[in-house]
Amino acid sequence: QVQLMESGGGSAQAGGSLRLSCAASGDTVNNYFMAWIRQAPGQEREAVATFDRDGNTTYSDSVKGRFTISKDIAKNTLHLQMNNLKPEDTAMYTCGEKQFNWCPAYDKWGQGIQVTVSS
Repeated sequence: QVQLMESGGGSAQAGGSLRLSCAASGDTVNNYFMAWIRQAPGQEREAVATFDRDGNTTYSDSVKGRFTISKDIAKNTLHLQMNNLKPEDTAMYTCGEKQFNWCPAYDKWGQGIQVTVSS
């Protein structure tokens, strides 16, 4: 089973950019439905970007047009490029994997990484 570890978070000014990475080990990211999920204090968990086993991507309305999810197959890594950041993007970001989109729960999570956007 895949193990996940995020990197690349931190602080940015509104309008700035950050790139998150999720390094996978134990199996290839191509074998799973992968997602970036975020949770801010007091708010519901939100899947902001997903990448399915057929290469299809989806984005939440809150990040569409600003965030891009991608895979580096050679490095077995999932990325999230975040541009035009807004203070409301401040949250703990985690990558998750499950077998298929329709599975009710994620099987594996990374440890999470904090993103803080100041105005």
